[in-house]
Amino acid sequence: MQASPRFLVIGGVAAGASAAARARRLSESAVITLIERGPDVSFANCGLPYYIGGEIKLRDALAVQTPQTLKALLALAVRTSTEAVAIDRPGQRVQLRNLAAGTEEWLPYDKLLLAPGAVPLRPPLPGIDDPRIFTLRSLPDMDRIKAAAFTARHVTVIGAGFIGLEMAEQFIHLSKQVTLVELLDQVLPPLDKPMTALLEDELRKRGVELLLGDGIAGFDGTTGLRCRLASGRGFDTDLVVLAIGVRPDTALARAAGLELGARGHIKVNSFMQTNDPCIYAAGDAIETEDLVTGDTVSVALGGPANRQGRLVADHIYRPDLAKPWPGLLGTAIVRAFDVAAGLTGWTEKRLRAAGRAFRTVTVNDNHHAGYYPGAKPLLLKLLWDPANGRVLGAQATGLAGVDKRLDVISTAIAGALTIDDLAQLELAYAPPFGAAKDIVNLAGFAAGNTRDGLVTPIDALPDDPTVQVLDVRPPGLVQSHPIPRHGVINIPLGALRGRLGELDRSRPVATVCALGKTAYFAARILAQNGFQVSALTGGIRAHFDPRSPAKLPTP
Repeated sequence: MQASPRFLVIGGVAAGASAAARARRLSESAVITLIERGPDVSFANCGLPYYIGGEIKLRDALAVQTPQTLKALLALAVRTSTEAVAIDRPGQRVQLRNLAAGTEEWLPYDKLLLAPGAVPLRPPLPGIDDPRIFTLRSLPDMDRIKAAAFTARHVTVIGAGFIGLEMAEQFIHLSKQVTLVELLDQVLPPLDKPMTALLEDELRKRGVELLLGDGIAGFDGTTGLRCRLASGRGFDTDLVVLAIGVRPDTALARAAGLELGARGHIKVNSFMQTNDPCIYAAGDAIETEDLVTGDTVSVALGGPANRQGRLVADHIYRPDLAKPWPGLLGTAIVRAFDVAAGLTGWTEKRLRAAGRAFRTVTVNDNHHAGYYPGAKPLLLKLLWDPANGRVLGAQATGLAGVDKRLDVISTAIAGALTIDDLAQLELAYAPPFGAAKDIVNLAGFAAGNTRDGLVTPIDALPDDPTVQVLDVRPPGLVQSHPIPRHGVINIPLGALRGRLGELDRSRPVATVCALGKTAYFAARILAQNGFQVSALTGGIRAHFDPRSPAKLPTP
């Protein structure tokens, strides 16, 4: 083999373009060819919804590179509108088809990268081929949706995941009537349901009609376009965007005899090699390991795809620089109007499904010092391993500061930090930016208190009528934001020590406050006075009053 391998890249967006660019920086003599089935390469597909809604004004802003700039800057041979139709592994060549001319040729390689990405799901439902039903993957898809939205009055988005929420938001920006349909009983299904309440309320407040717990059954397009749901409900719309998930685009790999996982993703080792050592794969089409547990996972995210592409180039041209892929956390975030929500690592629903031991705590605070103007509410859920305290995952939702906390905890998980480490993290603090005890520190403190037996947290008030529910907020706050439950006892924290006689020592007590901290303080008083007590984690902001969290004063 020649000193500088001929490198053929199939797929010219995140992983493919990153690999090709890194390869050129490592080898000026390499012959690097980039093949892309679509008309565009290296475009910012995460920005597509924001151009449709007008937040991104210039279409050209989404074109990170073009075939011309890649050739000029990196001396790459770029072929767009060209499809890879077959791989001859023994002969180390790929059959290419020019989609415009219909001609075919074989192109040899020494090293091959498959970065085909994933394609949006389009289930075989009645009426699914109606031209008013769209998916979003490419710049041409974006152009078609934007053009169709110009005359549409009502738009339906099927699927309330990350893309679905972004599309619903952007259609509202275009002054459309929007219906968002989701098969599950919550928006943003990757998150645990209680963490999505604020999102759902924000969507409704902004005019999005939410149809949750109901799936799409089909479409009728004889007179207009009618959506039919599994429940039997039907409604008319002008435009539909399917955002119900993606599948790996791995038909080429399957036909070539490359090893695939149970869900059709390409299997790779820690250097992105397939079972053919001359063929690599990266991006949305592969399965890899979870960073924490080593379990097999697949995540369609641009960040990991770019880093995987870089790793492929390192392993080919500078193997001395290549570091094994550490695994995935699936860190992701979405914005719906004024609310952001996201996650990193494992969620409670995933841990339960996997049968893994875990503990969890939810804390509620402001994104910076409460006394500084503009403090916004922030809810953080932390999960950790009870055996060693290692952080397993986190979710956050709020009006500001969500991204910062997810980034901190993602880094903590990657570093195998524990809840005690979180409690002691030294984070940037000044009143406009944070608090002396950041919510990440508070989560570490709360988790440590739970582990050490200082408090018994509960995620919901018990249905048991023998449990005394004690609201320790001031009376005015209780009257303005009452807990929707009969028989709640109100004793403000400051008066609790002098009014212990109003509680029945023979019955358990569950303490409640606005944010969760005061309930913990009350629980400590009661526990040291002989009561059996638990505290509602996260306070009523997390459980009862998502509509106006900013209006709930700190107790």
